[in-house]
Amino acid sequence: MGSRLPIISEPAGLEPKPRTKKPDWLKVRAPGGPRYNGMKERARRLKLATVCEEARCPNIGECWSGEESTATFMLMGEVCTRGCRFCAVSTAKAPPPLDPDEPESIAEAVAELGVSYVVLTSVNRDELSDGGAHHLALCLNAIHRRSPHVLIEMLAPDFQGDEAAVAELAHAPLAVFAHNVETVQRLTKSVRDPRADYHQSLRVLDHAKQVNPRLLTKSSLMLGLGETKTEVEQAMRDLRAAHVDILTLGQYLRPSTKHLEVVEFVTPETFDTLAATARDLGFEFVASGPLVRSSYRAGELYVEGKLRVRA
Repeated sequence: MGSRLPIISEPAGLEPKPRTKKPDWLKVRAPGGPRYNGMKERARRLKLATVCEEARCPNIGECWSGEESTATFMLMGEVCTRGCRFCAVSTAKAPPPLDPDEPESIAEAVAELGVSYVVLTSVNRDELSDGGAHHLALCLNAIHRRSPHVLIEMLAPDFQGDEAAVAELAHAPLAVFAHNVETVQRLTKSVRDPRADYHQSLRVLDHAKQVNPRLLTKSSLMLGLGETKTEVEQAMRDLRAAHVDILTLGQYLRPSTKHLEVVEFVTPETFDTLAATARDLGFEFVASGPLVRSSYRAGELYVEGKLRVRA
């Protein structure tokens, strides 16, 4: 399967052991300050969840404290029907009902922020017949009506492969349709919920592009779960075969002791090498680094610049 990704030095002849101590390149400042507190207050007042908090993103301090604060809002509640072993979001078989006021609440939040680009994601809602696709489309349309200049990126569920649900979202006023394969094919069953499937995720991305060729499509891989370089390269080739335009590569970080352990802390140099490979494969934009996440500001700036020119 190829050699493991380069990691912090390991005694010769020994298998890599799970890592608990973060290297220096993963250390970030604790979040705080007036802009950070203002963003947190706004989310509470409008009763909106942010994936920045729910997924314990290490970049929350940077994104919420900058001159142009950004947040990734999480739609359809804070409780997911799936239990992926890497994810910090709460899970339940029967989450609370969808909030019928959410489309207007998220539209108000985006208008209040005054941003030109917004990233949305959602929990999985497998108990709903369409996986929540219609509700998500209502949210996207509400944002577009109130802030027609805003470009919207949606990190979508897989809707259990329902092509009609994927198509409804792909036809909404979106700039970027994102869906993450999360890890390489071999590790999918041990990392993601059993209802998730590597090839199903690829089909979702491909179908979104088929029904709306103007969409930019995007996916992400977490590294450090025991994958090999060969497997990562194959996953990148599979994503390109599904016509994915944008790729992000980041380090998996364990949210709690209940989640999967980190097998490897991948070096920044390795992330750079993988980024070069991805660009050679034809991805339009690649963000690759230990602290890169699916919602990554550099990627947003690239997409915004590209689409403003196209318009």
